[in-house]
Amino acid sequence: MTFARTALFAVAFVVAAVLSPFSSAGSEKVALLAAIDGAIGPASSKQLEEALDTAARRNAVVLILEIDTPGGLVTSMREMIADILASPVPVIGYVAPAGGHAASAGTYILYATHVAAMAPGTNLGAATPVEIGGLPSLPGGDQGDKGKDDQKNASGRPAGDAMMAKVTNDAVALIRSLAELRGRNGDWGEKAVREAASLSANAAQQEHVIDFVARDTTELLQLADGRTVDVAGRKVVLATRGLPVETLEPGWFIRLLAVITDPNTAVVLMLVGFYGIVFEFTSPGAVAPGVIGTICLVLGLYALDLLPINFTGLALMLLGIAFLVIEAFNPTVVLGLGGVAAFLFGAAILLRVEGPGFTMSWAVIGPAAALTLGLALLTGTYVLAARRKPPRVGREAMRGLPAEILDWQGGEGHVLAWGERWRARADEPVAVGDSVEVTGVGDLVLTVRRRHAAGNGQGETG
Repeated sequence: MTFARTALFAVAFVVAAVLSPFSSAGSEKVALLAAIDGAIGPASSKQLEEALDTAARRNAVVLILEIDTPGGLVTSMREMIADILASPVPVIGYVAPAGGHAASAGTYILYATHVAAMAPGTNLGAATPVEIGGLPSLPGGDQGDKGKDDQKNASGRPAGDAMMAKVTNDAVALIRSLAELRGRNGDWGEKAVREAASLSANAAQQEHVIDFVARDTTELLQLADGRTVDVAGRKVVLATRGLPVETLEPGWFIRLLAVITDPNTAVVLMLVGFYGIVFEFTSPGAVAPGVIGTICLVLGLYALDLLPINFTGLALMLLGIAFLVIEAFNPTVVLGLGGVAAFLFGAAILLRVEGPGFTMSWAVIGPAAALTLGLALLTGTYVLAARRKPPRVGREAMRGLPAEILDWQGGEGHVLAWGERWRARADEPVAVGDSVEVTGVGDLVLTVRRRHAAGNGQGETG
C-alpha cells in the first residue's frame, strides 16, 4: 500500500511539473493584436471571430484591432460589430499604420470598439451606404451621373429612391446607437453617413469621435491604461501599461477565404469548374479535368454562398454557360450570342449589394465571356468538321472499302478486306481474284459488288 501511494504521488508530481509551464504561460497577461487590412468581407469577419475566441481562451487583457480598410460588405460589418459588442475581452480599435484609413464600414467598427484610437496621418469617415444592385460602371461611364450627388433635399439626404432612404436611415440609427453606447459623437457619425464626411486623426480626437491619438502600440496601451469600459454589461478598468503585444496571424483558411470571396475570383472558379466537368464528361478517363473542375466549382459555390448575391444573376450566368455548351456541339450562332448576352448580364447583376473591394469588374466579365464564346466556337468548328469527314470506324466506315475475292461458290464466298478474311455475298456473278467493293455489312457478312459497277472508273476492266 505504501508503494502504491508513493507511486501515485510521484505520478502527480510529474504531471504537475509538466503542466506548470503551460498554465503559467496561459496565465501571463498579454495584449493580442489582430490586423484587418483590406476590404471588410467574410474573411475579415472570420478573422475577428477567431481572434476574439483566442483572446477569451487565453484570458487576454485586451484585443487590439488594427484597422486599415476602405470599407466592405454591410453583412460582414454587422457580424463584426455583434462580435465586438458580445466580446468578454475589451477591444481597442486602432486605425494604423500612418497613411491608413477606416472608411465606410471601418468607421462603424471603430465606433463599436470599447476604446477608439488612431495613428497620426490616418483618417476615417465616408460612411455613406453604397447603391444597391445595379450594373458595374464602365470606364468613364460615370460622367453621366455628374451632378447627381448635388441633388439633395432640405434635410441634406441624398436624393434617391425609397430603398436608399431606408438603408441610409438604418445606417444612421446604427452609428448613433454605437455612439451612445460608447459615449462618442453621434452627430458627426450621422454626418459621416449622410454627407460622407471624413476626419483626420487630430480632428477626430477634437470631435470626440476617438479617445486619443497614439503613435504606436506601446503608446496606445499607455494611454488606454486606467480607462473604465463597459464589457458585455460589466465595468472593467483597463490595466494595459507595459503589456507585451502578441500578433495573431490569420490562418491558411482565412487567407484562402480572402481570395475566393472576391466575386471576380468566384466567377472564374465557377467557369473553370464547369468546363472541367464538361471536358471530363466528353472525354471520360482524363480524370484530372474532372477533379480540378469539381474542386473549383465547389470553392466557387462556397464563395458565392458567403456573398450577398442575386440568384437571378447566378441563374442567368448558368443559363448562358449552358447555351454556350450547346452551341459547341450544335452550332447555331443564335445560341452562342444568346449565351454570351445571358452570361454578361448575369455577371453584371450578380451581387445584390456592392461595396469597396466587392464589385464585378468588366475587365473580368468581358474577357471571360469572350473566352467562353471562343471555346464554344472552336469546339463547334471541330465538331462540324468531324461530322463532314467520312466515318473511320463501324459499318459506315466499311462502305466503299475495296476487297479481293479469295474463294467463291454460287452467290457467297470469302473476301480479303482491311487485311481480314470476311464472309461475303453478291447479287451479281464474281470470280476468284476479282476486285470488289463493300456496299453493306450485316450479321458480320459483307455485301459486295464489282468496283466498276459503282461507276467511278476505279473498278476492274477485265
